[in-house]
Amino acid sequence: MTCSRTVGVIGAGPAGLTAAYELAGQGVQVDVFEAGPKVGGMAGSFSLWGQVVDYGPHRFFSTDDRVNRVWHEVIGDDYDMVDRLTRIYYRRTFFDYPLKAMNALKGLGVGEAIACVASYGWQRLFPEKDESTFEGWVSNRFGKRLFRIFFKSYSEKLWGIPCRALDADFAAQRIKRFSLSEAIKAALLGARRITHKTLVDQFAYPTGGSGDLYDKMAEALVAAGGRLHLATPVRRVTFDTDGRPRIELGTGEVRTYDHVISSMPLTALVAGLNPPAEVAQCAARLRYRNTILAYLEVEGAGLFPDQWIYVHSPELRTGRITNFRNWLPSLCGQSRNTIVCLEYWCNDDDALWTMADGDVAALARREMAATGLTGGAGILNAHIVRVGKSYPVYGHGYRQNLAPVEAFLSRFPRLHAIGRYGAFKYNNQDHSILMGVLAAENIIAADGEDGHPPRHDLWQVNTDTDYQEAGRITDTGLQKAAP
Repeated sequence: MTCSRTVGVIGAGPAGLTAAYELAGQGVQVDVFEAGPKVGGMAGSFSLWGQVVDYGPHRFFSTDDRVNRVWHEVIGDDYDMVDRLTRIYYRRTFFDYPLKAMNALKGLGVGEAIACVASYGWQRLFPEKDESTFEGWVSNRFGKRLFRIFFKSYSEKLWGIPCRALDADFAAQRIKRFSLSEAIKAALLGARRITHKTLVDQFAYPTGGSGDLYDKMAEALVAAGGRLHLATPVRRVTFDTDGRPRIELGTGEVRTYDHVISSMPLTALVAGLNPPAEVAQCAARLRYRNTILAYLEVEGAGLFPDQWIYVHSPELRTGRITNFRNWLPSLCGQSRNTIVCLEYWCNDDDALWTMADGDVAALARREMAATGLTGGAGILNAHIVRVGKSYPVYGHGYRQNLAPVEAFLSRFPRLHAIGRYGAFKYNNQDHSILMGVLAAENIIAADGEDGHPPRHDLWQVNTDTDYQEAGRITDTGLQKAAP
């Protein structure tokens, strides 16, 4: 099958690469431009000290058949199922996640546990009137005391703003309708009786690391006639006099396409389009958070059983610790040691972002030792990775700034903004893959006229209505959910 359309794709992360893969499979001529040296974005993998690691923990789980179809089509049988274990670390105490009643009582102590339940009861009688902030939304569902223990510190590390300045959309997307009462029911009745989207206890994972999916997707893209340009940054998107989008590369070269799919940071995309002053001001108020990944090679194995741990202790700057030894044996090679990764989040103007690698490594070594997780084992090596603009910040009222930007971009039906960066959405892999699938369907269905309405509203991906036919990937392949 051949198609006369040409499409330029900016970014080879999960969203952009999926869109390109889908289009190339339909005979569309696709060019993909990736600023970095490899595909996969933050869901990519790389080799380190004889092992394979990811850019932080990236599990795959979806109940959307469209997403699972692509994932399974690309990865084939090169995956295994991983039994998930993640815990919360708070002041040298570990709490199971999801919550288990006896574990929480033992960790908090009877007095603190009673105080938390009383705080929840008080909140039910006198709820926060304003649920538009993260603090108000969570406090009404867990009580002020549990909010301060299990939500406040971690969230403020991640976003760099007080929880009263964080929008409730973050909670609505990641916590959904989960509450203390639901957690207690789950603890008492057992996880098999009550389940929740954010509490999936098993997930599919490629045997070559998270990035193996995107390496295989890139190979399939090229085999289908698509062209992949790595280490090729894009400066901006413009339009010719006929309304066709053009990609201007960092070298100054300009290429014209019938459609452009962009997963570059939304703020950068808009700035290059010379928007009206009001739109430019709104876009400038949208901010991204940076990530520093501190990898440590620790002597020996069996340090702790979790794939990752959420660090809620306010005295530690790290927010999450990943143990790559606990994913799949295929990732560890012949190494007898453990690679852990400590995540730090910061803004462009924070001292941490420009701190020397050696100083970041020293900080990570100190904090890893302070947790007690190494059990006194020696730390052999350190490696620092910096990822700019990795998290869109859901500041309180951010939608008031995002809406004019979305309306402005909607004036360009040949331009499609997708992905965590490109659509300013706190996506998981499955949301970004879905965005790529839907963007490709929009282009395939378009009749080429600027007035043609899109088949899918991409701005609505990553909402409660995302999931249609329910299903999941299991150890035997794709499986439909029971009706």
